[in-house]
Amino acid sequence: MSVSRGCLCCVKYLMFIFNLIFWLGGCGLFGVGVWLAFTQSEFSSLPLSFPSLSAANLLLVAGGVTMVTGFLGCLGALKEQKCLLMTFFVILLFLVLIEVALILVLSVYHEELDKKAKDDLREGMKDYRTNEGLRDSWDNMQRIFKCCGVSNHTDWLNKTSSGKLPESCCRDKTEHCHHWEEPCYEKAKDWLLANITSVLGFGVCIGIVQILALVFSMLMYCQILRAEKYMD
Repeated sequence: MSVSRGCLCCVKYLMFIFNLIFWLGGCGLFGVGVWLAFTQSEFSSLPLSFPSLSAANLLLVAGGVTMVTGFLGCLGALKEQKCLLMTFFVILLFLVLIEVALILVLSVYHEELDKKAKDDLREGMKDYRTNEGLRDSWDNMQRIFKCCGVSNHTDWLNKTSSGKLPESCCRDKTEHCHHWEEPCYEKAKDWLLANITSVLGFGVCIGIVQILALVFSMLMYCQILRAEKYMD
């Protein structure tokens, strides 16, 4: 009985520590999502498939779910309740499976996703003259990234009825527009990758903690069952 109880206490505190790290990781992901959302607020009227906007939303959701799951795991460990532990295990397992599926989808279909995002941006160009929010988002993006169009400046000529380039495409305010050569989609994507590399490494660490939390939650569940059997 004492040996079983000792094992239970050991697993309990290990699980609490891992879930505390897990919860702190969720806070970190949520914080990065908030930071990214604020830095991209000038582009908020662009389609959600725009790389930095979709990444911000993904981090906010992932961080929020991770925080709730980590809190549930800590509570289950401290209270030693089988119901909480099993709920935590099922939610975390479901979360891990979603993450694996998402990584596979992004790896296999990244070209299709890029194409879809570019098509969405080009479609939005049609409303540039009539939608003030969209116009401001496009102008801000092109001025900040010093770019023009989704893939090149001809996107504006093909998608707008006026057949003219926006002023934000021009390097200077002269009679003849000397437009930026760089494509906005690639510039924004490069900016995102440059700023989120450390987050990806942090995500790998969180993934390892998730696996360990799954193992310890099941170990603790089994230890509680064993302790209850001895008490009976």
